[in-house]
Amino acid sequence: MKKKAIIIGVIILAFLMLVPFPMRLKDGGSVRYTAILYKVTDVHRMTISENGDVGFMDGLTIEIFGVEVYNNLKQ
Repeated sequence: MKKKAIIIGVIILAFLMLVPFPMRLKDGGSVRYTAILYKVTDVHRMTISENGDVGFMDGLTIEIFGVEVYNNLKQ
């Protein structure tokens, strides 16, 4: 019975570590999905160039254990 309780506890802990929580960033529309093990950011950031033109930076970044593994930001 004790072994079964430990296995259920480990499964619940693993589930909580993998479930993302969305967080909206105040930079023009970016959304960051954060879990304990990874972070995915859907970037839609407003930028202003040196000559005053307004544009948007779009793309996706993925971090696993704090290390960026994917980045396709486009301006």
